[in-house]
Amino acid sequence: MILNFKTVGSGYPLIILHGLMGSLDNWQTIAKQLGAHFQVFLIDQRNHGRSPHSKEFSYELLVSDILEFMQQQGIGKAHFIGHSMGGKVVMHLALEHPEKVSKAVVVDVAPVDYEDRHSTVFKALFAVDMKILESRQQAEGTLRSILGEDESTVQFLMKGLYRDDENKFQWRFNVRSLYDAYDEISSGFNTDRTFEGEMLFVKGGKSEYINAANYSEIIDLFPNNQLVEIAGAGHWVHADSPVEFTKQVLQFLRS
Repeated sequence: MILNFKTVGSGYPLIILHGLMGSLDNWQTIAKQLGAHFQVFLIDQRNHGRSPHSKEFSYELLVSDILEFMQQQGIGKAHFIGHSMGGKVVMHLALEHPEKVSKAVVVDVAPVDYEDRHSTVFKALFAVDMKILESRQQAEGTLRSILGEDESTVQFLMKGLYRDDENKFQWRFNVRSLYDAYDEISSGFNTDRTFEGEMLFVKGGKSEYINAANYSEIIDLFPNNQLVEIAGAGHWVHADSPVEFTKQVLQFLRS
């Protein structure tokens, strides 16, 4: 699969992978800062952003897509940053193809099973009838009627709404495919492999995606890990605290 991407800066390659229902656009501000030190590759993963949509969706495929991308770009080995779902892709890649990963930053996710955290989000997305949708305001109103006061999620989802070549509204992410694959997206890791390379886990202080109960699984799979908690940040650590996040990432990658 040919993935949509943007590149910023020059130097050693650094590949950034967004989270569920996100896109490379979520990372452009951070990429500009990191581009002063690395050649940053921002990627839209399959079924997201401007990359192709597919009924098939699994971590095996997402890893395969990244390996294919690296081959296309002539990248033998790179640093990685991955948020949430993208963080799980980075962890799978590191465990299965350690020769491709120099250092990796995993943002607010652990290699564990997570309980359903998105059923209401999918309910809201399916409630938006794209066949009769006439305005962004109408879509936003439908999302808000179900998601209530979760304004950050409403605005995050709205970033994925656009008009296609026929002037019809569409989501940049493939809602049906992501819904069908959600059990896998939320799944943990079943492997006896370990990654001995350096791995930085960045936890949002207000988030429980990484916690005392699941940190032991991080240690088991990634024994050479560091954990940094950024106070005041939620699950979207890089958006909530971009200055501190960038500082921690640069300190790790350049050490």
